[in-house]
Amino acid sequence: MSTSSTRESRTSPATFYRQVVAELRKVVWPTRTQLITYFWVVLVFVVVVMTFVALLDLGFGKAVFAIFA
Repeated sequence: MSTSSTRESRTSPATFYRQVVAELRKVVWPTRTQLITYFWVVLVFVVVVMTFVALLDLGFGKAVFAIFA
């Protein structure tokens, strides 16, 4: 295996940067309203899951203490 074939397939940092900028221009960015809506949806979901896990933890903790205490 020669090193010249590896060297030819590499992308230069300048080309990489240009490609990144070109891809970012294709992105459809959310509007402020969409962003706020997504934020609240994620926040509510996290609170619900956190509450569910906390209740499971509390229930299993009480069960373990009831069994071994």
